[in-house]
Amino acid sequence: MTARFEADLPSGQPIIVARDVVKRYRIGEQDVLALDGVTLDIAAGEFVAIMGASGSGKSTMMNLIGALDAPSSGSLAIDGRDIGAMAADDLADLRNRTIGFVFQQFNLLPRTPAYRQVMLPLQYTHPRPTDMETQARQRLEQVGLANRMDHLPRQLSGGQQQRVAIARALVNNPKILLADEPTGALDSRTSDDIMRLFSALNSDGITIVVVTHEPEIAEWAKRRITFRDGRIVSDVRQASPQREAAQ
Repeated sequence: MTARFEADLPSGQPIIVARDVVKRYRIGEQDVLALDGVTLDIAAGEFVAIMGASGSGKSTMMNLIGALDAPSSGSLAIDGRDIGAMAADDLADLRNRTIGFVFQQFNLLPRTPAYRQVMLPLQYTHPRPTDMETQARQRLEQVGLANRMDHLPRQLSGGQQQRVAIARALVNNPKILLADEPTGALDSRTSDDIMRLFSALNSDGITIVVVTHEPEIAEWAKRRITFRDGRIVSDVRQASPQREAAQ
């Protein structure tokens, strides 16, 4: 099964818009400036890698793009909605319906079969139970796990567990897939398999933002944005990503 991810905005129009974003944290007596005036557009349908060393601001930017936090000043709009002006319930709805999350650790329930793991986000959108299972199984088929739907996490390899996590992120048909170090717990061959899956999903129309410190992973993206000291220091577009060209 091939799914298309349809955004309200046509491909090429901004789905993430940051303007002069500043983020400060108070840690004890110290005021920490995590983001220092970031301005950034990410278009619908882009495949972007956000890079940077520890403390560069990339993780803070990820939290903002994921509507997990709000700027201290400036503005950030996700799919046309200013997250700084949204109530908590509206932010939760935005996260559930618009953004799919994939993390380094798979965050799977140890005694729950794969298809039920994927069903979990659907509980908040209240479809019928039979529809929930159908959608979950379709997503697992899409990520190449048609014969692993009833398996527990301990019966799956690391790459297969990450595919379950990706299917779970996709089950609500999000417009943005946000992946935080998605290959950090995987070997290089399995990492390539996961990034190849992301490339295929991007070809189907979903906007993908991968946060990574690994240049080899960033090579899969069509655009690489590098942070340092809370600022963007490099924004490079690749018409033909190196990894894609090597296939």
